[in-house]
Amino acid sequence: MSKPGMLPYETTILVRDSCLCLHVQRAARALARRFDDALRPLGLTNGQFSLLMSLNRPHPPAIGQVAEVLAMDRTTLTAALKSLERRGLVTIECNPADKRSRLLHLTNDGRALLARAFPVWKQHHAEIDAALQDADRLRGDLNQVLALRPVPV
Repeated sequence: MSKPGMLPYETTILVRDSCLCLHVQRAARALARRFDDALRPLGLTNGQFSLLMSLNRPHPPAIGQVAEVLAMDRTTLTAALKSLERRGLVTIECNPADKRSRLLHLTNDGRALLARAFPVWKQHHAEIDAALQDADRLRGDLNQVLALRPVPV
């Protein structure tokens, strides 16, 4: 018999085995480690690669646009940009059309590094896709999760 206010261990096992959030977090950490290891020789993390790739556009995006693509809040994105800016891979400039907004530019050095990193990403990504039964379905299901509305507070 369990004490009042205490959950039985069986509940812990149930959550461990069925919680989608836990399973996605664990898989995300494993994928992040794999890509971090692969991109480390280039001096990049998987998050930095994704951020640089999100800036690879015909026209410099605003911070809000990139935050939306990466599902990050602006404060976290701004912090992540600082190290890339210090390395000369990204510049942050005032938007001439709206002085309150900032535009993010991928520098020539940033483009060159991204071009070197892409084949590494592509190889590891292909290996992961091949190991999954239905990678396209997984991507679709994860996109459906993104479309869910947050729980009201």
